[in-house]
Amino acid sequence: MPLSVLYCALGTVRRQLYSRGYRQVQRLPVPVIVVGNITVGGTGKTPFVVWLCEQLLAAGFRPGIVLRGYGGRNRGLLRVTSHTDSALAGDEAVLLARRTGVPVIACRDRPRGARALLPEGCDVVIADDGLQHYRLGRRVEIGILDGQRRFGNGYCLPSGPLREHRKRWESLDFRVTQGAPAQGEWGMRLEGTWAYALDGSGHVPVHTLKRVQAVAGIGHPGRFFAYLEHLGLQVVAHTFPDHHNYVPGDLVFDSEDPVLMTEKDAVKCERFAQGGHWYLPVTAAVDPDLAQRVLGRITAKEGYG
Repeated sequence: MPLSVLYCALGTVRRQLYSRGYRQVQRLPVPVIVVGNITVGGTGKTPFVVWLCEQLLAAGFRPGIVLRGYGGRNRGLLRVTSHTDSALAGDEAVLLARRTGVPVIACRDRPRGARALLPEGCDVVIADDGLQHYRLGRRVEIGILDGQRRFGNGYCLPSGPLREHRKRWESLDFRVTQGAPAQGEWGMRLEGTWAYALDGSGHVPVHTLKRVQAVAGIGHPGRFFAYLEHLGLQVVAHTFPDHHNYVPGDLVFDSEDPVLMTEKDAVKCERFAQGGHWYLPVTAAVDPDLAQRVLGRITAKEGYG
C-alpha cells in the first residue's frame, strides 16, 4: 500500500510538472490524438485504434501511429510494416501495421517517433498507449476502460490496477468503455465471427470449430474465453502472460481439438503455425457520433497543444 500511494503521488507530480511548464512539452505541427489506459492492459485499446484510423481515413486524413513497441527488442526508431518481426517491434505494432495500412513507428522516445511520421505525409498522429507520456503534446486524449473490471480495487500499482489516480479518468476528452458505459462514457464492443488459419489456408465461421484449445496471452484473457463460449464453443482455456513470447511447445496439447487464439497472439505464433492453428480477429463497434466529435476537435482552429 505505501508503494501504491507513492506511485500515484509521483504520477500526479510528474503530470503537473508538464502542465505547469516546468518540463518542456514537445509539440508537432499536426494534431496528436493520444489513446491509452489509466489501468493495466486488457481494455480493447488496439481494436479501438484500428477503428479510429478507419474513421480518420474515411474523413480524408492521412493518420500515422506512434507507440513504444512493448515486448520488442528494438531500442531505437523502427518503421514497422506488416512483415516486421514481432520479436523486434512488439506484437501490437505489427498488428496495427497489418490492420490499418498506415505508417507505424515504434520508438520509446514518443516525440521523436511522432516527428518521424511527418515525412511519411501524415497529417494527424495517433499516440498508442500514450496517456502517461506527457512530453508529447496532444490535441485530444481518449481513454479506454474495461467495463467489467473498471478501476478494480481503486488503488494504483502495485496494490491495484491503476496507472494514475482515478480522477485522471474524468479529465480525459473522451472516455470509452468496453461493455456497459457509465454516464459520460462512450460504449464499445468487440465483434468477431470468423476464424482464420495461421498458415493462411483459409477461414471458417468460428462456431464450426465446436471445441477448441483456447490460447490467450493478453491483458484480460478471461474476456476472450467468455466471448468464445458466447459464440457457442466448448472452451479449454490456456492462459499466458500478456505479450508472452511463444515457442512451438506452447501450442502442443494432449488433444486433437483445434487451437484458437487472439490475433495479437497469432502475430507471434505464425512462424511455427501448423494445420489446426486458428486465430479470431475482432473489430471495435463504436458509436459513430464519437468519430464526429473527435474530428471536430482536431479540425478546430485552436492550437494543437
